Amino acid sequence: MAAPFFFAFNGAMEGRLIRPVRRDDMAAITAIYRDAVLNGTATFEIDPPDEDEMARRMAAMTGGGYPYLVAELDGNVVGSGYAAPYRSRPAYRWTVEDSIYLAADARGKGIGGGVLAALIAESESRGFRQMIAVIGDSRHLPSIRLHRAAGFAEAGVLSNVGYKHGHWLDTVLMERSLGRGATTAPDLDTGA
Repeated sequence: MAAPFFFAFNGAMEGRLIRPVRRDDMAAITAIYRDAVLNGTATFEIDPPDEDEMARRMAAMTGGGYPYLVAELDGNVVGSGYAAPYRSRPAYRWTVEDSIYLAADARGKGIGGGVLAALIAESESRGFRQMIAVIGDSRHLPSIRLHRAAGFAEAGVLSNVGYKHGHWLDTVLMERSLGRGATTAPDLDTGA
């Protein structure tokens, strides 16, 4: 990514930006993700990973050529998002799965939409052709609306595939073409 993305919400842009992740962001990212693990259904993890594990995951993604971004508000990290491999088999290498996590007080302000738009743009620039959203819990309507607004279409629902917080959870699968999508074969030499 050549430069950070600036995004607007509530009619203003000052103090808000989306940029590539740095190692010193890990404390904030770990705290945000910890809250998602302990209190939400966006992730099906049960035990929150520590900062070292989060840094290891970030290094694996960025080292593998996948975008990992943070959202800042007035200089503070209030969210993160990344596009990771959808599956490990080689034929899936042009498909990514997005994940976005926001601090509780950053939700509902358009920040998630900014992160998703930046992830889409960055994934397209890296030659990826398809983005998948695996949304934890079919009642997670804000995430479903966020993805729908970004051009994702629902591909299906897997019923009762996770058990967390004392009840069974669905996952909603949504998909969106990136760049040329499936209109042309990828360049097998460059990945684009």
